[in-house]
Parts: sequence; C-alpha cells; structure tokens
Amino acid sequence: MNDTTPPLHPMEREQLRAESTLVVTVKSSSEFHDDITDGIEALEQDDAVDSTPALSFSSYDDLMETLTPRVLELIEAIRQEEPPSINETARIVDRDVKNVHAELSRLAQLGIVFFEEDGQSKRPIVWFDELVINLPFDPEAGDTATATP
Repeated sequence: MNDTTPPLHPMEREQLRAESTLVVTVKSSSEFHDDITDGIEALEQDDAVDSTPALSFSSYDDLMETLTPRVLELIEAIRQEEPPSINETARIVDRDVKNVHAELSRLAQLGIVFFEEDGQSKRPIVWFDELVINLPFDPEAGDTATATP
C-alpha cells in the first residue's frame, strides 16, 4: 500500500501533541483566503495570531462526507486505545485493514492523524483530545435553519 502523506517534522509532531483541540469549520474559499491573508498581515506587523489548529471544509456536505460516524468512531478508537499499528487499529474497530488504511491515509492528508513509523509498522496518532465543529451561519447571506415537524 502506497502512502503519499508527507511526513511531519519531529517539531511539528511535538507542537501538535501540545495542542488539545482541533477546530473544524466550514468556510468558502474566499473566506479561507481572507483569513490566511489577515493572519499573514498580522504576523508581518508582529501582532498576536490565533494559533489554534483548524481544519476548514468548503461545504457542509464535504464536512459530513469526511467526518462520518464511522470515521469519528475510528478517531475515538485510536485516541483511546493507542494501537501500535494500522492492523491493530483495524482489529479494534472490527474493519478490513485495507479500508482502515485508506481512511487513515485520507485523515493524515487532512492533518487529523499522523503516523509514527516503527520498522514495518505505522502507528496512527490522534493528537487532539477534543474536536470542536464550528458551523457559522451568515445572517447577511440569509442562512438560517428552519425546523419543520
């Protein structure tokens, strides 16, 4: 199985381990671009920047397709059980190794997990204790939720 996930530098792994929360949100590409631009400008002016790790999806559908109950179960199992390998992770969640590997590779590309290599084994690491999903509704765009019986 080929993994194209770029490896994290040891300092990046340690920095992630120091964090306890991952914030997940939905933003348009232009909102994401504006946030990044604002952050760069603040850094250039030596202003404080919020450094809470965040993951942004471009739509609610993308978020829901990625963070399914099955994926959340996988993340929780890794965080609680700390399996030493992908094979052991698959055994814990009672799923096929190939499917678990594919899911973990996708989660690693998103920065939700990373791998520590130990010989032939790759140990999946969930670096956060809490996942916060922030779903802003833009009142100016008319995005409101209406419940009907």
